[in-house]
Amino acid sequence: MASFRGHLAFSASLGVVYGGMACWQLGVDWGTAALAAGLTAVGGMMPDLDSDSGVPVREMFNLAAVFIPLLFLRRLLSIGLNLEQIFVVLGGLYVVIRFGASRLFKRLTVHRGMFHSIPAMLIAGAITFLGYHHPEIKTRFFLALPVMIGFLSHLVLDELYAVDFRGLKPQLNQFAGSAVKFISPSRWATVLTYAILLVLGGLVYLDCRGLPGASSSDHTTPVANIPSGKSPSR
Repeated sequence: MASFRGHLAFSASLGVVYGGMACWQLGVDWGTAALAAGLTAVGGMMPDLDSDSGVPVREMFNLAAVFIPLLFLRRLLSIGLNLEQIFVVLGGLYVVIRFGASRLFKRLTVHRGMFHSIPAMLIAGAITFLGYHHPEIKTRFFLALPVMIGFLSHLVLDELYAVDFRGLKPQLNQFAGSAVKFISPSRWATVLTYAILLVLGGLVYLDCRGLPGASSSDHTTPVANIPSGKSPSR
């Protein structure tokens, strides 16, 4: 199994490539590209949240307690909260993630369980998409994708480390097949994971369509064709 530092170095390298190519080839703003690179590195560490070792869990939840509230900053601004209210919400999120979620996660997960899976990777991407409220859907997908890339790099690296390439014939160790998977031996963990993925997938779909209940005509008004300073005729 790859070490925590190995996963971080690998996913961070992928992040540099992802962000660098986006900025250089696609003309993405350097700030957005740098954020995407950072999210790739974070995604590469996420599966270690179910680790039996205390170091990855502690470091990841310390990072998540700071990073996740910042991702929600745009959404908090969009709902009209003032600066003081935003500070309170961000502080509350920090306390909940740092002290509450870490203990709950440790009790509910086992190492190499469903958190080391493809559905968990999709859940991480969906949470990023929903958390980062941006008027451009493409930007939200652009930032959700590197999280999944980093997450997948962790799973693939774990599987590669489960193969012993020494000798004429590669051999698998006891951890082979436990990282890149779609189901786990625990039925309730598998069902719960797919239930969470289904709910988040529905929320992503609603975000892509716009506000729930909005009619199609609300999204097709040719605002760009209205001359500046004039209102449309009634």
